[in-house]
Amino acid sequence: METNANPVKLDAKSFKSDQYVRWCPGCGDHGVLATLQKSMAEVGISTEQTAVISGIGCSSRLPYYVNAYGFHTIHGRAAAIATGLKTARPDLCVWIATGDGDSLAIGGNHFIHAIRRNVDLNFILFNNRIYGLTKGQYSPTSERGFVSKSSPFGTVEDPFIPAELCFGARGRFFARSLDIDMKLLGQCMVASAQHKGAAVVEVLVNCVIFNDGIHKGVAQRDTREDRSVVLRHGEKMIFGKEKNKGIVLDGLRLKVVTIGEDGYTLDDVLTHDAHEVDPTLHTMLAMMGTSDDMPVAFGIIRDVEDICYDQAVTQQIEEVRAQKPGIRKLEDVLMKDAYWEVKE
Repeated sequence: METNANPVKLDAKSFKSDQYVRWCPGCGDHGVLATLQKSMAEVGISTEQTAVISGIGCSSRLPYYVNAYGFHTIHGRAAAIATGLKTARPDLCVWIATGDGDSLAIGGNHFIHAIRRNVDLNFILFNNRIYGLTKGQYSPTSERGFVSKSSPFGTVEDPFIPAELCFGARGRFFARSLDIDMKLLGQCMVASAQHKGAAVVEVLVNCVIFNDGIHKGVAQRDTREDRSVVLRHGEKMIFGKEKNKGIVLDGLRLKVVTIGEDGYTLDDVLTHDAHEVDPTLHTMLAMMGTSDDMPVAFGIIRDVEDICYDQAVTQQIEEVRAQKPGIRKLEDVLMKDAYWEVKE
């Protein structure tokens, strides 16, 4: 959604509600909330033009904590409710707060179709790889072999990778960040709001009670630089403490090289193009670190413009009205042709 000039000065406090935040002390959700409130202010859309929709789960408490319109819906249905709202009111900036269980399990169907339709919604996907609100069952993003209350001997299934699911549904925008990297997370959130269409920001969140340290491989300060790469459009894919490692294309696979060794130079390192329409390389980048020793990709991985569902619906309505002046409302359409009337 485009930013609008607002005569009222907005800051993070403008989007803070008066409700007590009921998340566990130390939960990564606190950082996501604070970053979202700051990002909303930066986008510059008023509280009256902002709405936050959620399903069920720890992350889905978020609408209570934002000073804007909100709706705490039912499990997995946030995308469906938000689609209706955005279609009826395309002028609103609509955010969805959802978790890996809420959106990728019971809400999976609504999630993929909202993305496929390219509805102008901003998904904030809290991924802690566990069901937290229901007290520690494994989720659709839990790793194979993960031991939990609902899998005491380890899971026997492979997890969803949110980015892979998003791209499989023809997603045009996907970004990823850590809950503790609030600067990068804020950049991803602002970019998602400025993107016209369905935008998914996956946040790797730590659940201190039921899944503490699940993302420590990329979250620990002493290892993060060597185990992750921040992608920025138009910049080389360089990472590492010494900034001497890079991502290159080796045949049909990505490969980590050390710049200056084995004949590899900076020219060999890939330059990130977030706007490339073909999702092949974006998918490869997003899948790094899931089953290999490659670094995990963070930042805006894909950002491709396309027509939005809500825009297309509005355009279609205007075209029909212009062609058929007698049709002004839904009842005119339903009652125009032959129909059945049921009488007792």
